[in-house]
Amino acid sequence: MAAVAALTSCFFSAPTAVAEGAHITDVQHVNDRWDKVSVFSPAMNKVIVNDVYKAAGGGAPTFYLLPGIDGGDNLDPGASFAPGTKSWFGMTDIPGFFGNKYVNVVSPLGGQFSWWTDWVNDSSKQYQTYMTRELPPLINSAYNTNGVNAVGGLSSTGGTAVDYAVQAPGVFRAVGSYSGFLTPSEPQAAQQVALTLGSGGASAENMWGPLGGPTWVAHDPSKNLDKLRGVAIYAGAAGGSVGDVDRLPPGFGGNFTGGFIEGIVAESTKKFADAAAAAGVPVTYVLRPQGSHTWGLFESEMQESWNTTIGPALGS
Repeated sequence: MAAVAALTSCFFSAPTAVAEGAHITDVQHVNDRWDKVSVFSPAMNKVIVNDVYKAAGGGAPTFYLLPGIDGGDNLDPGASFAPGTKSWFGMTDIPGFFGNKYVNVVSPLGGQFSWWTDWVNDSSKQYQTYMTRELPPLINSAYNTNGVNAVGGLSSTGGTAVDYAVQAPGVFRAVGSYSGFLTPSEPQAAQQVALTLGSGGASAENMWGPLGGPTWVAHDPSKNLDKLRGVAIYAGAAGGSVGDVDRLPPGFGGNFTGGFIEGIVAESTKKFADAAAAAGVPVTYVLRPQGSHTWGLFESEMQESWNTTIGPALGS
């Protein structure tokens, strides 16, 4: 495991006004701590469902967790998951880990093959606007938070979570990338993003314009490190081989596809960490010897990010 770099944090102003038209349309109480909150996004003209694990009392910070490329739904042939359950609240033990921690945990659902960013040529995909302007003020009001936020993402949304701090200064005090893609504007990397989106029938050029162009650079965390100064950053990845951290069933095999993907994101994560070190921007960078792009790995990275980086930055 790589050494953990020192990290800094500073106090940011939180969003205080709800984006015009954004509002909560419904709240379903799963249990005394878990709500499903439906929010109308005027930017996309649709309703997004969000899992919310409430802090035990008011005045707590909020930790947002982005879904992966599937938006919380199942895309694996032969596997069976109910809609919305291939998600942070469905695949990891949110109550078990956060039950004794003073924080609200919020995870939106949906947005398959969207990278959870704002698309330049698709008004139905304006997820950055939703996550940085529309949702946080509503959560702050509904759950009486202290207005201090952090965000983490897995795989395709790992880089997006870090990019939010670039695009919306002051909204997130800490960010976490869990086996994420942090160098998307590089030529080979942009091609990999295009292939990933193309597998879902989406065009990467509709997302950020010509591959590797100015909009791609603007959304590349490794190219915007000065804008990340003062943000607590966690960036984790793994070697790609199957290990206990993956929590795969006996006889599952080598998970070669997951291992291949993990190798790509591990290289991207290292490039980001190296660039940050060269720029003098502190990052908690962790490379695990084993792990093959599984929910077991993502959960372990998220928990580690909380313990080392995000929890301390939020004061929790």
